[in-house]
Amino acid sequence: MFKGLRPIMYAGREVWPLIEGGKGVAVSNHASSGAWAAAGGIGTVSAVNADSYDADGKIIPQIYRALTRRERHEELIQYAIDGAVEQVRRAFEIAGGKGAININVLWEMGGAQRVLHGVLERTKGMVAGVTCGAGMPYKLSEIAASYGVNYLPIVSSGRAFSALWKRAYSKAAEWLAGVVYEDPWLAGGHNGLSNAEDPRAPQDPYPRVKALRETMRAGGVSEDVPIIMAGGVWYLRDWNDWIDNPELGAIAFQFGTRPLLTQESPIPQAWKDHLTTLDEGDVLLHRFSPTGFYSSAVRNPFLRNLEARSERQIAFSMEAAGDHQFQLDVGVKGKNFWVTLGDLHRAREWYGHGFTMALKTPDNTLVFETPEDTKIIRKDQADCMGCLSQCSFSSWADNENNSTGRLADPRSFCIQKTLQDIAHGGPIDENLMFAGHAAYKFKQDPFYSNGFVPTVKQLVDRILTGD
Repeated sequence: MFKGLRPIMYAGREVWPLIEGGKGVAVSNHASSGAWAAAGGIGTVSAVNADSYDADGKIIPQIYRALTRRERHEELIQYAIDGAVEQVRRAFEIAGGKGAININVLWEMGGAQRVLHGVLERTKGMVAGVTCGAGMPYKLSEIAASYGVNYLPIVSSGRAFSALWKRAYSKAAEWLAGVVYEDPWLAGGHNGLSNAEDPRAPQDPYPRVKALRETMRAGGVSEDVPIIMAGGVWYLRDWNDWIDNPELGAIAFQFGTRPLLTQESPIPQAWKDHLTTLDEGDVLLHRFSPTGFYSSAVRNPFLRNLEARSERQIAFSMEAAGDHQFQLDVGVKGKNFWVTLGDLHRAREWYGHGFTMALKTPDNTLVFETPEDTKIIRKDQADCMGCLSQCSFSSWADNENNSTGRLADPRSFCIQKTLQDIAHGGPIDENLMFAGHAAYKFKQDPFYSNGFVPTVKQLVDRILTGD
């Protein structure tokens, strides 16, 4: 028997402890988040390259006209602030005084602090809180507190929260409204797996969340500050033992994947349709993201292409040494690349199949690619607009030199380009399609049978029943 949820106090009003997970680049927009708040929950507007509109209500394409990366980066920040402000205003209007509106930012996005200041400055009284992950957002508490706004850090371990608390959050404890525990093996988008954790060996979330609560208690955080469970949350009845559990304290739940398939969700129809075809295992935890973080996305031809590119990879030495006694004679022009005999044969075979360009990686390896795809890689790298604080694909970094100091990595991709494209109707097979690992349940859950697509209100009502 499902216990049921009780409303909680958040930002001075009663809301359901149900949070819409923020999905960046135009996916969690005003329509979905405003409707989620109107249904009594906490809606989340993504402040990651959100859409702006012209006088006719049409989306303004984010086109970069500047010649230098640094100038394009400034254009990007302006787009980001203007778009998020517009989305918050529209969401706040749709909510009609019900629920609450949060914004979500990635700490590792380009100009994150400037974007946060820019948005909060222009949306006073509308934003209840800021959720933030992807990195260690030490300054989050200070920025949120300066605008009288709650903050909700996203962490994947008690240890990460402890570091944040000791260094910064303890100084603005009154504005800590929740701690999002994002399961690094189950959540969609970027995941907080540490180097000590095995991506192929998922851990039971309960002991990890219990340890997080113990860390919060040790720091003096109130029992009323909920831990928000994110990643793998579908049916609340599956979490019955977590609700009103004294070991865990107050618990709330974040839904990132389920709100993708609603009438208000702004993602294109082809993306919605594809979600209902997924089977268990069709979402891949991978490390191709230019952020350097693990992330989870649908294993479509776009991801398979990246997997194949990395498999067409050989190590090289600039001089004959050890097993590297054979000079590479395909894909490279007149340089001394010494490889093993086995790798020489493999390289020649790939060359024969049309992968005639050998591209250097930062790890002293070469990947083999077609001339067509090489052209796209080079153009995307040249067009970089600094959407991340540091990017392995283009070697951009938000520092004095605007460089990571490492070679640009052709095994990755331009994340801004692909996420903008898929969100605005680009082909779903040729772009990154983020999703949580429970997305296969769309196909199994009777709620979605016969092609039924709920409104956000119908989805929230359904979730509250335990289903």
